[in-house]
Amino acid sequence: MAEVYKYKAITGITTAEFKDRGSKFIAYAYPISTTDEVKGKLQLLKKEHPKAVHHCYAYRIGTDGVSFRANDDGEPSGSAGKPILGQIDSAELKNVLVVVVRYFGGTLLGVPGLINAYKTATADALKQAVVTEKWIEQRVEIQFDYPVMGEVMYLLRQSEATVYKQELQLFCMIEAGIPRLHADAYIEKLSEIRGVTVKKKQV
Repeated sequence: MAEVYKYKAITGITTAEFKDRGSKFIAYAYPISTTDEVKGKLQLLKKEHPKAVHHCYAYRIGTDGVSFRANDDGEPSGSAGKPILGQIDSAELKNVLVVVVRYFGGTLLGVPGLINAYKTATADALKQAVVTEKWIEQRVEIQFDYPVMGEVMYLLRQSEATVYKQELQLFCMIEAGIPRLHADAYIEKLSEIRGVTVKKKQV
């Protein structure tokens, strides 16, 4: 199988609303990168919609997409979280959370009706999102002495790396993400600079 070097993500928050027989479904799509963010977004929505009966959600996190969850929040099993996740996957998105808030309208929709409502609300929210392609990165920790900082920074810029953390004193440490496409070549170049140590990190 060919190595994949990019993934699709949304750049901002979008919302969409779907109504069926009095019930209202409001979908919120968020760009996220950790499961901790999921809790925060859910808490905010529960404060914003205290009278809503369900806050169903699904997410897929990580560039390989192995971290995912689908939650029905009291709806019949498989009628909410799964359809939400299905729309995330059909849009081929990663690092995304979709929460659908439901206000009950007095008429039961049945499982097929619920699946359609959660699917449609999610699809509409994702359709509005601006999708960008991002590099899949190899995270590294680089340790070096201050005098070689110029060389280190030059190589990081050249590799289109993202710097996540830096401590630049007499002894320096940088955490960065180098696009996987050419990560090994740049790790080798960085390691050739005197006094530089590079450690690959798992995220």
